[in-house]
Amino acid sequence: MDATPPPALVRPAPECDAASRARILAPRRPGDDVATLTCSLRLGPGEHVTKRLLLEGSAASGVTVACDGGTIGPGEAGTGLLDFAVEIRSRPPAPGSTRWDRPEGITLRGCAILGHVRIWGMGMNGQGERVRDSSHSLGHTERAQAAAPTHVSILDAAITAFGRIPVYLGPGVTGFTLRGSTITGTSSATAVYLDAESADNVIADNTFDIRTGREIVAVDGSARNRITGNRFALHGEGGVRLYRNCGEGGTVRHQTPSDNVVTGNTFSGAGFFAAPIVVNSRNGWDIHCGADAGYPFGSSLDNRDNGTGNVVEPNRTE
Repeated sequence: MDATPPPALVRPAPECDAASRARILAPRRPGDDVATLTCSLRLGPGEHVTKRLLLEGSAASGVTVACDGGTIGPGEAGTGLLDFAVEIRSRPPAPGSTRWDRPEGITLRGCAILGHVRIWGMGMNGQGERVRDSSHSLGHTERAQAAAPTHVSILDAAITAFGRIPVYLGPGVTGFTLRGSTITGTSSATAVYLDAESADNVIADNTFDIRTGREIVAVDGSARNRITGNRFALHGEGGVRLYRNCGEGGTVRHQTPSDNVVTGNTFSGAGFFAAPIVVNSRNGWDIHCGADAGYPFGSSLDNRDNGTGNVVEPNRTE
């Protein structure tokens, strides 16, 4: 069960009107490749959103995308940094403010998603400029979590990756759920990435049959997550790795990969040298570890992973 309380009374977004639907479903073209969504969308059989679906700030709170045979994503490999199928992100603070405008309570249900889903607040990854600047003082974990989207759910989806990580949670994302879904295709890295300072996310009852370049789920300085009831076809790679990056991009990682629950999962096709689950899998063995030196806290003070309180049994290996 998600340990983070749900957002207080997020009002469901109204249904998209005909003009909004036409704009969103129009073919993707150069200069017109993003569809901003602030209304709830229902896709019927054969309907295909080829534009990047962007849900940004509190204006997107309460949006539901329900697919009854509908598809999201270009259906091809993207080469650019912003080649997302779905992007859910916060807006930076207005001048004179420190408060991020973040989306809450978004649901994608029953969709075929072709490509990459990215959810982020301060930065797309742990090396983002705002993430790095915040990390150089105490209270960074709380700031990152207050800035990032919260309570986003992907339910009963079929996600196909085309080389990039199909589900990426940026620093500070909380309350995310991936449930009842199938993840296939190929990724040069992982299938799910939980980045630094994220917490209280759920990955449950999914089937992972994806060719990855490394482990399937990376828990990188992320805490209190539940990874339960999933089926992993490993294809010789690792299953779940709990660790903390040290120094990459000059960012101090504050939170440790602690109090996670990884139970009730089934792993098949493990490699001879790749254990399905490894806790504290790096412990300072990274070429970037010295890049965040000079601060008396977090990974700057201690490069080790320092994950504690993790529960990683029972699981089953076939």
